[in-house]
Amino acid sequence: MTEIDFYSGSEDKLHTACRLVAKALRKGFKVMIYSTDTTMIERLDKLLWTFSSIDFIPHCRADDKLADVTPVILGYAANLPHDDVLLNLDPENPSFFSRFRRLIEIAGTTPEDTQAARKRYRFYQDRGYEIRHHKLGAV
Repeated sequence: MTEIDFYSGSEDKLHTACRLVAKALRKGFKVMIYSTDTTMIERLDKLLWTFSSIDFIPHCRADDKLADVTPVILGYAANLPHDDVLLNLDPENPSFFSRFRRLIEIAGTTPEDTQAARKRYRFYQDRGYEIRHHKLGAV
């Protein structure tokens, strides 16, 4: 069964995503970052190159010819070369989340984002998934 981790209270979801992806890579996992928002994916693509001076995060889009050999994939494709970690940045539940070993959800601090995250949390909870919750504090 998919392990689910919810991170709530993120002031900057994209920076939080970068930190969590870097941590997953250090542990040897491959990561799919999912969102249907192409503008967010473009911002995240740029941020992954610059957010840290010590972490290199090799990544590409899901439709790139190097997706099979790249540890971090960005996009909204459901047919992916791995099933390690899915990081969801979409307001909806990815229909294919259960094929992954681990799902990471990040909730921001806006009322809209908090409400969407609660809906996703209930969705997983109603289906019997055990959810680990991590409250992010202001740094």
